[in-house]
Amino acid sequence: MTIDHIAIRPGDAEYDAARTTIAGTAAPAVVIRPTTTDEVVDAIAYVREHGLELAVRSGGHNALGFGNSDGGAVIDVSRLDSVDVLGDGRVRIGAGARWGDAAAALADHGLAITSGDTVSVGVGGLTQAGGIGWMVRKHGLTVDSVLGAELVTAAGDVVRADAGTNPDLFWALRGGAGNFGIVTAFEFQAQPVTTIHFGTIAFALDEVPQLLKGWAAAMDAAPEELSTALALMPGFGDFPAGAMMWVAYCGDDPSEIDPLRSLGNVVSDTVTEKPYAEVLEEAHPPEGIQPVLGNAFLEQLSGEVIDAVAAAYAQGTAGRVVFFRSLGGAMGRVAPDATAFAHRAAQVLVVSAKFLPLDAPDEAVAGARAEWETIGRHGIGAYAGFLGSDTADDLAALYPAETLARLTEVKRAWDPENLFRRNFNIKP
Repeated sequence: MTIDHIAIRPGDAEYDAARTTIAGTAAPAVVIRPTTTDEVVDAIAYVREHGLELAVRSGGHNALGFGNSDGGAVIDVSRLDSVDVLGDGRVRIGAGARWGDAAAALADHGLAITSGDTVSVGVGGLTQAGGIGWMVRKHGLTVDSVLGAELVTAAGDVVRADAGTNPDLFWALRGGAGNFGIVTAFEFQAQPVTTIHFGTIAFALDEVPQLLKGWAAAMDAAPEELSTALALMPGFGDFPAGAMMWVAYCGDDPSEIDPLRSLGNVVSDTVTEKPYAEVLEEAHPPEGIQPVLGNAFLEQLSGEVIDAVAAAYAQGTAGRVVFFRSLGGAMGRVAPDATAFAHRAAQVLVVSAKFLPLDAPDEAVAGARAEWETIGRHGIGAYAGFLGSDTADDLAALYPAETLARLTEVKRAWDPENLFRRNFNIKP
């Protein structure tokens, strides 16, 4: 067994690119890029033989750099990127495919999967976190479309997980954030979607509480075909502070969008009908600064939360963004114990980042975290896709106690030595 033909090491021409993710660079001893499931098996055997820390990467978007490892091994599954239509809306997608490529391939068949909002996010990472996409209220989370998965375990076994085969593992994969093996492919139930109405509506930021109350009320009354996200943006240079709302409507009556246009003083409106595959955009992380990131699920956007957001935003207008995502609908009709993603009661996800210089002192970072906590303490949990820290409290926010206990049992069964620990780790 050799991995030399799929290995990239220090000094190789591709090394600098291979050791770089959206979170920055690391210095792995080796980056392994398998092209088949059998090569994933060989890669795991190599990692175990050499006693290396293992990081698994699909798209490399984790904010904490879990897809990288200083001195360890990275198994980068990006070459496992096939998209196969199986019939009756069922599709098989390699875990290393990017969602933009997958959406474009499915568009040729008039199909789509609700799948986040960024073209370069990997199918494997986003799906195992839960997957909050632009059709979440109509078609649920990405994990709610998963029919089965193929994965390689810590022991090097290739197994299938679905409702009838290894059902506990199947449950854990849908929200367990990469703790149980390397998924090589997912099978999904896609939906017949071609175009949606999508774009942004920008508002002058006249009064934050009034805008948030209006948005929450509008989304309470909105049909499930309508999903939105609302961002409070700080002023940058000559650009004044403002509010930007992303609108995604996958129904037949676009007049359902109109109530959103009355929420404030509209500065611009770009909402138009377009192919679903074209609504996914590229992520452009700011350069030269560090984001101090937090998120929380909310059962409702209450007055207490609105007051906390308004106060934190006012304090941080020199560098704080507050972003709200509408949830509910189909996502909320799944039982909280049906998947490892348990926060089904959430109606809103709030994400906030304070942007600081790279050399900001520890006290400034701590201050930004404390500022965020005035918002976050109102939440009922957190989302793995937008967490900027990795503490015991973060793990507790990701998984309610009963969910964590069940995940721990699955971890003991499938990864008792905790080989897969570069993640929001569930210890066996």
